[in-house]
Amino acid sequence: MNKVRLALAQINATVGDIEGNKNKIIEYINKALENDVDIVIFPELSITGYPPEDLLFKSHFVRKNKEAIEEIARHVPKSLVVVVGFVDEEGDIFNAAAVINDGKVQAKYRKNYLPNYGVFDEMRYFQKGTKALVVLLEDIRVGITICEDIWYPGGPARLESLLGDAQLIVNLSASPYYVEKIAWRERMLSVRANDNIATVAYVNCVGGQDELIFDGASLVVNEKGEIIGRAKQFEEDLLIVDVDLIDIDKTCVKDPRRRQDKQIMDEERKNLEIVKLPFESKPKRTKITNRVEKTLPKVAEVYNALVLATRDYIRKNGMKKAVIGLSGGMDSTLVACIAVDALGAENVVGVSMPGPFSSEHSKEDAKILAENLGIKFLTIPIMEAYNSFLNMFKPVFEDRPFDITEENLQARIRGVILMALSNKFGWIVLTTGNKSEISTGYSTLYGDTAGGYAVIKDVYKTFVYELAEYVNQKYGREIIPRRVFEKAPSAELRENQTDQDKLPPYEILDEILKLYVEEDYSVSDIVERGFDEETVKKVAWMVDINEYKRRQMPPGPKITHRAFGKDRRLPITNAFKEWLEKK
Repeated sequence: MNKVRLALAQINATVGDIEGNKNKIIEYINKALENDVDIVIFPELSITGYPPEDLLFKSHFVRKNKEAIEEIARHVPKSLVVVVGFVDEEGDIFNAAAVINDGKVQAKYRKNYLPNYGVFDEMRYFQKGTKALVVLLEDIRVGITICEDIWYPGGPARLESLLGDAQLIVNLSASPYYVEKIAWRERMLSVRANDNIATVAYVNCVGGQDELIFDGASLVVNEKGEIIGRAKQFEEDLLIVDVDLIDIDKTCVKDPRRRQDKQIMDEERKNLEIVKLPFESKPKRTKITNRVEKTLPKVAEVYNALVLATRDYIRKNGMKKAVIGLSGGMDSTLVACIAVDALGAENVVGVSMPGPFSSEHSKEDAKILAENLGIKFLTIPIMEAYNSFLNMFKPVFEDRPFDITEENLQARIRGVILMALSNKFGWIVLTTGNKSEISTGYSTLYGDTAGGYAVIKDVYKTFVYELAEYVNQKYGREIIPRRVFEKAPSAELRENQTDQDKLPPYEILDEILKLYVEEDYSVSDIVERGFDEETVKKVAWMVDINEYKRRQMPPGPKITHRAFGKDRRLPITNAFKEWLEKK
């Protein structure tokens, strides 16, 4: 039996929905049985959803997850092996994989490497495993790993392949998405497969979870590092792949790495567990053609990620409809397009809230967009409320001139209107601020930042335009009016206002922000790269003083290497001010 049929069950689990996740797993097990699969692999922590965070402190939550594993096992015959992620408990708790065959859990593997950086916080919850695991299916040897374990050149995968003679390494993963990570991940898996002279089957979860997006794109890579199977991106999939595995005896003779490394690593044999399963292979099957899905181009990839994140955040939290303040500008326009693709036009409401400085073309563009998308469109002017506030404050403000106070007042009135609609009709408010604005604090607290989900919170302004162009290309017609692309960005909160009154041009701003926010470059480092010193200091100052605003903003999906939220945690009270330093 040197040929094995794998199924990679790329499912969209919901954190905390143990019953629903269990039923989905059983459904995919049945699909695997219908396709004469030998091994079906599910993602990391499929029972609980990933990441379960402080739910793990609830003992009854952990207990229910273990009960679900036992029930799943009753659906697994001797002719199938199921590997599924769950929370194991033995005094401490572990991020683990259950190997199920013949109606019971035959073996358990506990994750060795616990990530504790960026969005990960696994050391807060789990103890790390200390053993590698190889399971025997007749004459097939399968090594088990979980997510981070495969990212290291050594570790359990190396032990399983070299000392355990594993021909196949499976990896249960919950690998959060950011732009172009897929290519990097595939290169890493190809190297691991080639180095370990074993096929690697990597199954990733898919779906949105608060700030995180899981992109799927599960993968099978042969021992030469060649991709022989790839699942879809951003949707559930059952990838079935027939794999020809290496002949261990011949490989060990031909490849000196096996012999030499075996001798070097022999002292680690004590850390390897080998379990023989009562597995019984099936008779000959009809050969299938392995499926290798194409990966999406960068802009399409990000757009699909934002659609999935928005859909899952709203639907998994029991909501159905979304409301968006449509200003006629590019940001709200893009958010509306994403919302329609996520929820359907019938579940999206656009609201125009013209004020004293709203241009006619902006009002027209908002209406045209709503018509093109086929969404419900409301017009609620703010002039009456705005004038009432001005009259109310007149005795207090006296003769002080118009300033940011009156600008913010307009934004906050609009926030009140949207939240009132949310309360009355149960619609979630989608905020429309982009990463360039959020980084620099170019937004109104309790105004345009008020809402339930910040769809483009991690999208720089320059990339907003690229995504908008993609929308028109995708639909094959001008959904977004060309004038929206051409006019200067403006909040329209005072006469003849443009964003560049207070911000550097976005082409420059976004490059500085990427270095300062995502790469932690110092001000002097950025200046050395050719940027104007005063501009860099101004941007750094704006980023630093607005941490308090970002803490009060709604969550939004992470699509860059480093997003605001779990990914970047700076103190609000902070006396380290690079922009004050002198050469």
